[in-house]
Parts: sequence; structure tokens; C-alpha cells
Amino acid sequence: MKVFVIGGGGREHAIVWSLKKSDRVKEIYCAPGNAGIARLAKCVPIDAVDLSGLLNFAKSNHIDLTVVGPEMPLVAGIVDAFKKHGLKIYGPSREAAALEGSKAFTKEFCAEYNIPSAASQTFSDIEAAKRYVKSHEIPMVIKADGLASGKGVIICNSHEEALKALEEIMRDKKFGTAGGVVVVEDFLEGEEASFIAVCDGNHVLPLASSQDHKAAFDFDKGPNTGGMGAVSPAGVVTDEIVRKVMEEIMLPAARGMVTCGMPFVGTLYAGLMIKDGAPKLLEFNVRFGDPETQVLLMRLRSDIVDVFEGAISGNLDKVHMVWDKRPAGCVVMASGGYPSSYEKGKVISGLDDAIDSDETVVFHAGTKLLDGKTVTDGGRVLGVTALGDDLSLAMKNAYAVVEKINWDGVYYRKDIGRKAVG
Repeated sequence: MKVFVIGGGGREHAIVWSLKKSDRVKEIYCAPGNAGIARLAKCVPIDAVDLSGLLNFAKSNHIDLTVVGPEMPLVAGIVDAFKKHGLKIYGPSREAAALEGSKAFTKEFCAEYNIPSAASQTFSDIEAAKRYVKSHEIPMVIKADGLASGKGVIICNSHEEALKALEEIMRDKKFGTAGGVVVVEDFLEGEEASFIAVCDGNHVLPLASSQDHKAAFDFDKGPNTGGMGAVSPAGVVTDEIVRKVMEEIMLPAARGMVTCGMPFVGTLYAGLMIKDGAPKLLEFNVRFGDPETQVLLMRLRSDIVDVFEGAISGNLDKVHMVWDKRPAGCVVMASGGYPSSYEKGKVISGLDDAIDSDETVVFHAGTKLLDGKTVTDGGRVLGVTALGDDLSLAMKNAYAVVEKINWDGVYYRKDIGRKAVG
């Protein structure tokens, strides 16, 4: 079959890499792709939010299956557009994608279906929001309502920080139109984890557990990023936690979406905060996490095409996923300055020495080819991902490859997996 992957980050490289292992897949296309993806698939220069361009390409090239990586085309309605033309595509409808596209919608949804999450208030007026935060206990969390590439969440440890965050989001438009509405939440204490599942509208099939590292710097310091590394499994996600998350969050969400008249088909990702054995929802995403996808797909031994098709056909209850028992760890190598301003076009050295294998893969995120050389083309540039007999060895294997790669201004966290290793 011909498969079309939409996106150009580390998540999409991991999806293409996993598709490449399927005996059912003969050709893979990716739009727009990156320098690493280009080694495995044919990259086409179409932006991931150019819905008409993507649709025309899929039609003219007789694509059998399209897999959407990023959230923006999903929220824009790419699945609806493809299905209207009879094309098979993996992902939620535009309506269902509101679970990520609007944090205000998600808070209302959680309240309606008794899904445990932090107490919150939603504001479209900055003065009303300021009055609220001045009288609210600290710390508190302020979130831009719309999409902000994983960076629209600000933890405020003082009232001054909260007022500044409101100014930046609502008045200065730090996250563009995403900040026209804000959600102010109570701060939840505990340990974060990612719970990612595949849904077919009625059935929910959980993937192995994983844990992202959101903060930019070691020891969880600095601003939130799209993710600086990940591990799988997540030690904090015990069998009992899995049971609770399924019963209290994932299944109620799937049933609630059916009740709302917009059944959820695709990847449902619950960002969790876990304390004293009780999980609460931080946020829903409607696509695979990045860099969680890298560690999850390194461990997946099943054919990923069966998973995608099971979700689309509504037969997910007949799909069984097999996982490598070995843990996996991913270290994200980023451009200096990320998640704020950074320079592009830095020549990356050492990639030829970092030979990919079944146990260690360098997934490209923000790269491109320029004059025959691989250069940086984003904030998060590479995701070095490795397996190991235990998590400590997996991280040792990943960091051994990280040390072989370099470019001007490169930086990465040195403590990925440390909390999980203990």
C-alpha cells in the first residue's frame, strides 16, 4: 500500500520508521518531511496545514492510507476533507479535535462527564482575569485556550508572575490568536506522565506508558517546551494507575464524545498528574506525543498499520499490540535559545558516526538538507532514542550517541530519565 504521513518532526520520523518495517507498506510519502525522513520516504514540499495541497496530492497519487502527525491540520479539519473525498485517513474529525484545540472546551467537557482535573475558570476579558488571579491562591497555572505548540502553559509562583502571564498571552499575543481566551487553573502537585491510547469511536486501546520531560533545563527548571526527552515505560504508571486512568478518564472521554455526537477516532493523549495513586487530567491532545512517540515506537513490535486500520474501521477490539519488554529513552538535542528565539542553518556534524541500529535511532525533528549537508531547521533538532536492558542502560546508550553529534549552539538536558531511574 501507499502511505502518506503528514508532518515533519521527530514524531513523524518515528511513524515513518515504524511504517517502513511493515510488510504491507510499499511506498511512503511525507509532507513536508525532514532530512532524516528523506532517507526512508519521498518527501514532498507541501506544508502540513495546506489542506487543499495535501488533499490533491493524496488523490492524484492514489494514496491508500494517510496518517496525520501534528495537531494543527487536525484542528483545521483535514480528516473531514479527506473523508469527504473517500480517502482513508487516521485522525479525529475537526469537531473531535476540539479536545486539544480548545482548553476551555475540554474543561467544560471534563466537568460534564466527571473526568478528574484541576479546578479552573475561563476568561475572555483580561481585566476580569486579573481580578480573579489577584485573589487566587498561588501557585496557579495560566493556559492559552488554543494551540501553542506545547508552550502555551505558564506556571505562576506569584501574583506578579500571573499578571505578567495574562499581559503576555492576552494583550501582547505571545501565542497569537491562541491567547484570546485563557484558562486559569489550580496548580496540581505530583508526578507527570503521558497516557496515550488509540480510539475507534467505541473502543480504547492503551499504548505502553511513557513520560515526557517538558522543562527546558535540568532538574525540571526553565520554561515549558514541546518536550526535551522521554522514557517508556513510566514507573509512576502502575497497573493500578492504568486501571484508574482507563475507568476515570479515557473511557468516560470516549463515551462522552459519542454522546456529544462526535465519536473520537485517532490518538487520544492524556497528560496526567499523579499524586498518592490518584491520576488527574492536565490536558488532552488528539495526536501522538513528541517525543513520546519516539520511545513508544522503538518498543512496538506489532505492525503499526494494523493499529491505524483497526481504528479507522472500528475494529480496534480485535487488535493486539506487542511491546518489547526493554525500556526506551529519548534525548532531544535542541538549538541554543529554544524555546525562545534560535538560529537555523547550523551544520550538524557526527551523524555519520551515530549509526542507526535496531537498538539506537537518531530521529530527525528540525533538520533539512542544504548543499548536501544536514543543517538545523527548528528548535528541537534531533531525538536520540535507544533501548536498553533497563532504563539506566537505555539512557546510557542514548547519551553515548548524543556525545558524537554536534553543531554550533547545541544543547540538551543531561538528566533525562534520572527521576525514573531513581
